Amino acid sequence: MTSDTVMSMTYMAMKVALAMAGPLLLVTLVVGLVISIFQAATQINEMTLSFIPKLLAVGAALVLLGPWLISTMVDYMRQLFTSLPGLVS
Repeated sequence: MTSDTVMSMTYMAMKVALAMAGPLLLVTLVVGLVISIFQAATQINEMTLSFIPKLLAVGAALVLLGPWLISTMVDYMRQLFTSLPGLVS
C-alpha cells in the first residue's frame, strides 16, 4: 500500500463524510438563523429557545434524507471492501 493509495482513501472518506454531514449542518444553520432573527425582532433573549426547533428540524431532515444517507454510506463501504484485496499485495 503506497502513500498515494492512503491519501486517495482518506480523500474519499472525507468527501463522503462532508456529503453526509453537510445537509444536516445546513438545516441546523438555517433554523438557527431564523430563530435568531425572530429573537432579535421580538427582543426575546432566551438562549434555550433555539434548541427544540433545531432538534426537530434535524430529526425531520434525518427522516427525509435517511435513505440517501444510508445508500451513500453503503456505496462507499462496498467500494472500499471490494478494493481491499487489491491493496493487500
